[in-house]
Amino acid sequence: MNRSWLILIVSLPTQNSTGRMRVWRALKALGCGVLRDGVYLLPYRKEFRQTLQAQAEDVIAGGGSAHILELDSENQEQQKVFENLFDRSIDYAKLVETIQQTADSNLQPNDLAKLQKQVHRLRKDFEAIAIQDFFPGAAREQAASVLEDLEHAITERLMPDEPHAVHRRIRRLHVEDFQDRTWATRQRPWIDRLASAWLIQRFIDPEARFIWLIDPAACPAEALGFDFDGAEFTHVGAKVTFEVLMASFGLAKDAALNRLGALVHYLDVGGIPVLEAAGLETLIRGMRQRWPSDDDLLIETNKTFDAFYQAFSGNDA
Repeated sequence: MNRSWLILIVSLPTQNSTGRMRVWRALKALGCGVLRDGVYLLPYRKEFRQTLQAQAEDVIAGGGSAHILELDSENQEQQKVFENLFDRSIDYAKLVETIQQTADSNLQPNDLAKLQKQVHRLRKDFEAIAIQDFFPGAAREQAASVLEDLEHAITERLMPDEPHAVHRRIRRLHVEDFQDRTWATRQRPWIDRLASAWLIQRFIDPEARFIWLIDPAACPAEALGFDFDGAEFTHVGAKVTFEVLMASFGLAKDAALNRLGALVHYLDVGGIPVLEAAGLETLIRGMRQRWPSDDDLLIETNKTFDAFYQAFSGNDA
């Protein structure tokens, strides 16, 4: 397969060490490959072209020279050489080693909160590598798998009530059979439960009433349970509850909901990084601290999910 590339050639006056360092840091953060001193390479993407143009203008403003070239490569050997400049295998290997050391540590129950923070940092480290991994392969998959295993293990120890995935066929249901119902889930909801409640109210049962359970075993018989073991709607296979609800009620053709589903999946169980994840996670954490009432929390987080859905829909109206 032929690939297109961007090549940035820059030269700054020797005395302009500040400008030289600023440009170098910016290009390093972008993940550029280095062909030789002052010659940088990226796979062609529109956003990369715009960023390199900004760097070129910065160089010229600092008294230097800068040129951006576009190269369409048909030579397979040349493409392989270029792609190898972006090989992140060593970075992933170091991360996997750190993850395994963390997993092997014999921490006591009172150390779990500390371990959770450490795992959160490992996730950020993975994202930093992945965002510059323009040609992902087995190394990325291995690192993601090892990290997900650790995240699941910590979640099970910190939150033993989190649902365990079941393996069954997801039945296609009809919205009209689920109107004006009472829905129940665990109290102090996190991302999957909050997003699922939003999905229920917006797309399934507009008149839905919610019960926040201290003990899922106490779920009333007439209530529709979601996101706990034994619930009517819970994790199935690799799908989190939000995705199961989408599949159950035929909502998977909505592209904006699919993007939200990927975001909820990543924040709930890990997996493929999603650009908007850090922002949504910060918002939800802040809202949980600000609104101790689960009913109030749902009202406020619904506004956030509405905004994300509208943005993902591309509807500026």
